[in-house]
Amino acid sequence: MSEEEVRMIDVGNKDDTDREARASGTIVMSGETREKVLAGELTKGNVLSVARTAGIMAAKKTSELLPLCHPLPISNVDIDIEPTDTGFTVEVTVNYQGKTGVEMEALTGCSVALLTIYDMVKSEEKGMEMQDLKLLEKSGGQSGDWKRSS
Repeated sequence: MSEEEVRMIDVGNKDDTDREARASGTIVMSGETREKVLAGELTKGNVLSVARTAGIMAAKKTSELLPLCHPLPISNVDIDIEPTDTGFTVEVTVNYQGKTGVEMEALTGCSVALLTIYDMVKSEEKGMEMQDLKLLEKSGGQSGDWKRSS
């Protein structure tokens, strides 16, 4: 593929619609490490609070990271981080009203939240694994609604 074939999609003629996308991923760690995160016993501070903040910031800056994404005035980013038996699940929901979807913003926010957990916890456990990053659902736009089947 030559550079001439790479192009941003023109969304100028599309109607503004309410858009939402939800993505999730997990980070797997030992139970001992997970308990230290929950108890706030790690040197870098409140891991889950910082991960939420990093995920929000990343969702807002997606177009700076992915070359063909449009910059979007996102109206809301919600990040839910829940403990599991094997670590944490991160779920990110992004809302926006406009001409293009927010799937990449939700996935980027989730990725960076997971990476932030890893960064803040790596001194305790380097063997953590990030898994199952995926789009769960999206709504709005010409292609309509989509939901991952279970």
